[in-house]
Parts: sequence; structure tokens; C-alpha cells
Amino acid sequence: MAEEAQPSVTLRQQQAYQFDISFNPGMPHVLSDEPSPLGADAGPSPAHLLLAAVGNCMSSSLYFALAKYKNDAGGITTTARGEIGRNPAGRLRVLHIAVDIRIGAAAAGLSHLERILDQFEQFCTVGESVRQGIPISVSVFDGSGQQLK
Repeated sequence: MAEEAQPSVTLRQQQAYQFDISFNPGMPHVLSDEPSPLGADAGPSPAHLLLAAVGNCMSSSLYFALAKYKNDAGGITTTARGEIGRNPAGRLRVLHIAVDIRIGAAAAGLSHLERILDQFEQFCTVGESVRQGIPISVSVFDGSGQQLK
């Protein structure tokens, strides 16, 4: 899997706080919008997109690490939650991101699990970049609901 050295997106204002976000040709567009009362809740907000990027990257990193050791994750479901609050200057900021990753497989059937759990976050480009400015906590659960990390 080759990473893009210089990824880009193009945003075109549709109206007020709504932007059409286009990626590479052939990829679906996304309409973003601010939540009310500023926007009309017509699409994910910038905070939602940030959470999606971090959650997706962490999930992909865990999947890659599991697959490297020929483990079948049994499907992955991830929830990323952001804490929005005011910084010392009184401005709204994303203060913390919590990522819960649930794999379908039972931990007992996975090889090299301790090593995978110790290292997979370090290979998440987006998560580790965002973590330089926003604290991120990551939890991993197996198919039985057992917390692994």
C-alpha cells in the first residue's frame, strides 16, 4: 500500500458553512457542514471529519499489524469520540479524542497480540500526527468484549 507523499483535497463552498469536498478523481465527494445554529447539519462537521480520519487510521494500522501475523480480525468496528471544550483563551477546541476499536475475533486465537497492541498506534500516520497537538487514548476490545488495551 503506497502512501501519497502530498495528498490534497479541494473544498468548494456550496452555501454558508457547507463545503463540497472532493478527493482524487473517481472518489465520492463529501458535503461538510457546521452543526446548528451556525450551519444546517447537512453533513459531517470538520470535527467529525477529524475523528473519522483518526479512527480510520488507527483501525487500518491495527488491521495491518494483525494481518502481518496472518491473524483474522473478524471485522473491525471503531468509534472515535471527541471532547470539545474551551481552551485557556476561551476558544472552542478539540481537547481529547478517545478511540475504541472492537475486533470480531477472540484474543485467544490471535498470534503476537501483545506485540501488535504495543506497536500498532506508532504506525498510524494521521493519529500520531494529530496526537502531537491533541491527546488521543486508544482502547482495543476483542469479540467477547474483553479489553485488550
